[in-house]
Amino acid sequence: MTGVTVPRSFRLLEELDRGEKGFGDGTVSYGMEDPDDIHMRNWTGTIIGPGNTAHDGRIYSLKIHCDLNYPEQPPKIWFKSRINLACIDQRDGRVDPTKFAMLGAWKREYTLEQVLTEIRRDMSSPQNRKLPQPPEGSNY
Repeated sequence: MTGVTVPRSFRLLEELDRGEKGFGDGTVSYGMEDPDDIHMRNWTGTIIGPGNTAHDGRIYSLKIHCDLNYPEQPPKIWFKSRINLACIDQRDGRVDPTKFAMLGAWKREYTLEQVLTEIRRDMSSPQNRKLPQPPEGSNY
């Protein structure tokens, strides 16, 4: 028996529905940047920094781009809010797939929710939890 591959548009509609309804504890969220984008390429994301870290109480805004190869290929993700993490290109806020394992070893089953949750988890990692951060409210 072969597995059924869900078409890109259905997959993104499922993700949008979940993002709009809310999920988990509310520390990550996402939605469409432009509701009229019929290809569902451009998204926004929000991550609330984990407690007891240098990110505690901060709200980070992200830009997410799902090109027409998503979910076969990972989304491209940039922080709009300045942040100091080992996996972030400090020139433009891009999450570097060579430094962020989930994007580097992408699987079709991964979702935007999982990526944002994993980025938030990475903020609490020993290498990132105490890194000095740019002034709150600064952007790329």
